[in-house]
Amino acid sequence: MGAAESSDDFAAMDNSQWYQKFMKQCPSGQLSLYEFKSILGLRDMSPQANMYVERVFHIFDLNEDGFIDFLEFIAAINLVIRGKIDQKLKWYFKLYDADGNGCIDKKELLSIFTAIQAINGYTSMSPEEFTNMVFQKIDVNNDGELTLEEFITGVEKDEGLMELITKTFDLSNVLKVIQSGRRHSM
Repeated sequence: MGAAESSDDFAAMDNSQWYQKFMKQCPSGQLSLYEFKSILGLRDMSPQANMYVERVFHIFDLNEDGFIDFLEFIAAINLVIRGKIDQKLKWYFKLYDADGNGCIDKKELLSIFTAIQAINGYTSMSPEEFTNMVFQKIDVNNDGELTLEEFITGVEKDEGLMELITKTFDLSNVLKVIQSGRRHSM
């Protein structure tokens, strides 16, 4: 996939086109992390951007075998391009919950926001400001952790936060930024 292709090009492709592209790039039908980065045109990333892409890969690897097969790949593309907001929020939650314990703590949110900021150059607020604002708005029981329910309910109730999370963490925008080579080192 060349750097000129954008997420709009992604959206225009149907599953058969994706299958042809997938099998051309990956004749074994099993996409490794290295091939995942190649197929998306991701090279020379900062350590933060690399961490984020690896986290995305591992979440898309639904059966955790170290590879993404075509069905996992198509599920990922459909979520990124066509997913409903609650599906995306569940996915974002899974992305932020780095240790997989079912809760997001401040350290996890700070880490992923820092990584995404390294990719998209978003600088309206620092990772610390973003993390504190999110927890202040949606950690209803003030226990320093966000459950999936708190996260989805809180984000859906707060229009400004919903817009911020959607814009900042929208994967199609992140893919465009990565592909166009506009990466920012921290």
